[in-house]
Amino acid sequence: MSRPADRRRPFALLLGLAVLACAPAAFARTSDRNQPLDVESNSSDCSIADDGPCTLTGNVHLVQGSLDVRAGRAVVHRAGGDIRRVTLSGSPVQLSQEMDDGSRIDARAANVDYDMSNDTVVFTGDARIDQPGRGNIAGGRIAYNMKSGQVQGSGEGKGRVKMQFVPKGAPAPQGGG
Repeated sequence: MSRPADRRRPFALLLGLAVLACAPAAFARTSDRNQPLDVESNSSDCSIADDGPCTLTGNVHLVQGSLDVRAGRAVVHRAGGDIRRVTLSGSPVQLSQEMDDGSRIDARAANVDYDMSNDTVVFTGDARIDQPGRGNIAGGRIAYNMKSGQVQGSGEGKGRVKMQFVPKGAPAPQGGG
């Protein structure tokens, strides 16, 4: 039986997405959120108003320190000049980031919704999050509440949630769960 801390370890990697919107993240490389956010896309449609959205389409590439996100489309929602929500879509959205301890996370899903006002990150559509040497989780939907630390996974009617927990100090498994 896993200890409670062991069950949470693979889910800490979800915090890496928080850096995308410059929010605090406990396990993401802390220096990343102080780095410039570099954005490239084939096109953009952005409002200069403090409450206007910014839509990026076509080969969207976001880099902030060690955070690297690729998507087909990103919509940044602002309120009062602050980023409140970022929605990413594509086939699939891909995210990777180095953590403070030197480990790496890799995530992919058809859609990623980071809602700063609710402190939630939701991955949907063949979602998979890997932390090499530590474990992984996969399912149709993976939701993480950054305030409570609660993680919820579901197959979204197309299967089951699959997780793999790697014992601390064990060699990295070949393949995946």
